[in-house]
Amino acid sequence: MEAKARKIITIKTSIAVAVGRVWNLWTGPDHIREWNHASDDWHTTRAESDLRVGGRFLSRMEARDGSVGFDFSGQFTLVEPNRRIEYMLDDDRKVQISFISDGEITTIEESFEGEDVNAVELQRAGWQAILDNFKKYAESFGVLIKLHFEIMINADAAEVCKAMIDEKHYSEWTSVFNPTSRYSGSWAKGSVIRFLGTEQDGTEGGMISRIREHIPGSYISIEHLGMFRNGQEITTGDETEAWKGAREDYTFTRGDGMTLLSVDTDTVLKYRSYFEDIWPLALKKLKEICEH
Repeated sequence: MEAKARKIITIKTSIAVAVGRVWNLWTGPDHIREWNHASDDWHTTRAESDLRVGGRFLSRMEARDGSVGFDFSGQFTLVEPNRRIEYMLDDDRKVQISFISDGEITTIEESFEGEDVNAVELQRAGWQAILDNFKKYAESFGVLIKLHFEIMINADAAEVCKAMIDEKHYSEWTSVFNPTSRYSGSWAKGSVIRFLGTEQDGTEGGMISRIREHIPGSYISIEHLGMFRNGQEITTGDETEAWKGAREDYTFTRGDGMTLLSVDTDTVLKYRSYFEDIWPLALKKLKEICEH
């Protein structure tokens, strides 16, 4: 009896980036770790890629709360730089990826053989979400600069997370950015929140943001949507556009009663030096609050 033919599922997206950069961002392991997840409660903790026919690849995909993970791995069967990649997954399913260039626009089209466990639409939605995440990453790459900071705190992760977003403590540890720093809104996933402070001219200003993800004691992700100036929300204009989509991610890693707090935050070139100087001071202040 012949084996049942697998369902071919196709997804695609168009990206406002030239194909050469798209190829590099798609195939580079350092980049894969940044975009290869369907939702913000998952991430790729390790990525390896021997990009040649016969070469192997592996992406270790894990839930951010550490509850589950799996290896997405296989072997390349065709590599045509800037044009096409084909590979065979370790479960013998075939995948084809085309990169179609039209000047500064690149269309990626993926076709893959579906598996038998999950519904076709669920598989399509998951792969499309990853592709959409890549689109966001590719179109923002080179515009926003990602900075990383971390500090070890002698306190449980849940307590560090709780202290960090407590209204009173938040104003204390972020006072190094602005002595009147505060927030208005909720830290619940999906909520809009304002990060506010009094400007030098005496008016209230700040950022309008969204809580992308909040796993208590494990992970908080913030996406900036626009600015708040003189009592008005501003979501258009050059300055706002430069910050729109910027991320601010907090990861709490437990170990022997200690917590490693890692901060990955986006900035623009103008403020890079400022944040490189000020963020360590803010985290030191948070450490003092948690250990007091």
